[in-house]
Parts: sequence; structure tokens; C-alpha cells
Amino acid sequence: MRDYILTISCPDTTGIVYNVSKFLFDQQCNILDSAQFGDESTNLFFLRVHFALPDGATLTQAALGEQFEPVARQFSMTYQFNDARVKPRVLLMVSKFGHCLNDLLFRWKSGNLPCDIPAIVSNHQDFALLAASYGVPFYHLPVNQQNKGLQETQIRQIMERERIDLMVLARYMQILSPEFCAELPGRIINIHHSFLPSFKGAKPYQQAFDRGVKLIGATAHYVTSDLDEGPIIEQDVARVDHSLTPEELTSRGRDTECMVLARAVKWHCEHRVVLNGHKTVVFQ
Repeated sequence: MRDYILTISCPDTTGIVYNVSKFLFDQQCNILDSAQFGDESTNLFFLRVHFALPDGATLTQAALGEQFEPVARQFSMTYQFNDARVKPRVLLMVSKFGHCLNDLLFRWKSGNLPCDIPAIVSNHQDFALLAASYGVPFYHLPVNQQNKGLQETQIRQIMERERIDLMVLARYMQILSPEFCAELPGRIINIHHSFLPSFKGAKPYQQAFDRGVKLIGATAHYVTSDLDEGPIIEQDVARVDHSLTPEELTSRGRDTECMVLARAVKWHCEHRVVLNGHKTVVFQ
């Protein structure tokens, strides 16, 4: 089956769903799944349609876009057709904490993460053996204030060579330059503890322990030039109490980070996330 996913955002008005459905009907397509959302606060409309082409159809993805253009112009749409059979190519970035990296690699190898992982980049060598155990090329690119520009150029070269669609900062503890972030809007996902901005800096879980928190959490978001201010994709929390040590608190927090990041990456790869200004629409 040749199936595609169409995602749309545009000003909210009447006739959008009708015209999109009519377009697909005219191409003899079968709608497999459809979800929509109208944001009253921004007056924007969002639509995700999963559809299949008829058997024997020769219509290409590019041709679909060309034929859809009159509908898109009529409603001032931002849209994208994605081949549902093509897995996005994901670059994983990591520093010295490997729990998210290990979790993503296991889910990918188990077939539970709909992507390909052709490369891992790190500013440390700690996880070279882990990468090798999964058969993924590992690039050690040290970074400091003097070579930051060169290192980001090397990352760009890897992304171009490996045709990377998405970069995932799986606890990559370096700040990307504003120029690098601007080149990849909606294509870099980061994970961090949800204590920001309350517990900034080193040892956030120790800070949380010292304050006696009752909930810990994690947030996955797209990266922008504003540090940790990008559109949020997914969040979750775990309840804790006074009986936990700082180490136990850290362990529970890292488990939450893994789950939240995995969901965000999966939903992005399934084309379920649509940018809505500083927010996202996530079609479940």
C-alpha cells in the first residue's frame, strides 16, 4: 500500500475539510485516519490526514503537492505531504549521560521507534562502545569555546552526508549557536528536567531534593535560539516523597526523561506534531 500523511496549518475558515477531502476523493484516495483542531486563540486550523493511493496509481509525492497547490493557495495553507513508508533519519547527540541514548537505541532496534539512526555524535568518547554494539557509526567531536564553530560545521557535514531529517539532543550538554538553531526550525528536539527555571545549573535533582519537591518531571521541546524556550512537544511527571535519596530521585527523573523524549521523537517521526507559533499541536 502506498500511503501518505498530509499535515496542514492555515487560517481557520469554512470549507477547509471539505476541499481537502474532495481533493483526495478526486485522486481516488482512501482516507485511513483524520484529525483536526481549531485554535480559537490564534484563529488557526490544523489538520492531519493519513490516506492511501488507489492500487496501481502512478501519482508521486511531488505530483501530489503540485496538484494540491490550488487548494493550498485558496486557504493560505502551510502543508506537507510525507510518504508514510519512509522512515525519518535521526541524528542522536549525547554528552556524558547515556540513559536517553540507550533508551532510544533499544526502542529503535526493537522496532518501536519509526526512524532510522545512521549516526551518533558526542563531545565525549564514553558511549562509543554502546554505539558499536548497535552498529551505529559514532563521531567524537570535542568542543570548546575556541572550536565551537568548526565543530558545528562538522555536524552539518555529517547531517548532509547522512541526509538527516531530525536531530535529537539525548542529554547533549552543549548550547547550540543561534545560527545553527535557526537553520533547523522544528527539526531539533531537546529533553530536560521540568524544574526549569526553578532549578537551573548543575545537579538539578540535588536542588530538588534540598527543597523537598513532591513532583519531578521532564519536558521535550523543539530547540530555538532562546535557550529552553522552544515549543513543547511532551511533558510528564513522577510523584516522589521524603523517603527518596538524591540518587533515587535522579534515577526516577531519568526514567521520566527517557519516556518523554521517546514519545516526542516517535510523534515527530509519525508526523503528528505541527508547530503553532510558540506552541505545538500534537495529534494522538
